[in-house]
Amino acid sequence: MKRLLPILAIGALTLAGCANTAPYGGNVYRGNQAQTAQSVTFGTITALRQVQIQADSPSGNALGTVGGAVIGGLLGNQVGGGSGRQLATAAGAIGGAMAGSRVEDSVNRTAAWEIEVRKDNGQSVVVVQKADQPFQVGQRVRLIGSGANLSVAPY
Repeated sequence: MKRLLPILAIGALTLAGCANTAPYGGNVYRGNQAQTAQSVTFGTITALRQVQIQADSPSGNALGTVGGAVIGGLLGNQVGGGSGRQLATAAGAIGGAMAGSRVEDSVNRTAAWEIEVRKDNGQSVVVVQKADQPFQVGQRVRLIGSGANLSVAPY
């Protein structure tokens, strides 16, 4: 049970630090967008590129870093004795902090499309949104919204 506790703790800390990446999709509206008029324009996809969106962590990576340091320190404390145990605990804490921060970064990353659309009026726009549906070059699409609240949807 003593060895299971660190695994459960890191799992809980990792999940607690997860950012909500749902708003980055073209099929998700924010609460303030509901029941408001959205402008719609039409166009054709001229270029697609797979990218990643790095969501902001609500804790600024602190949960991953601190959680990793605690778990690493606990695991390092299981090794050796005397001053060797202290060194292993310190090394485990440092390594765990680095690993925890990286884990939190990767959990808060989501696959996305960078979609370049030539609107019917001749202007081109680029929209980045979560890759929650397939798109292809030459596909007709709707551009919904304006400014910072623009999403691409199949036509």
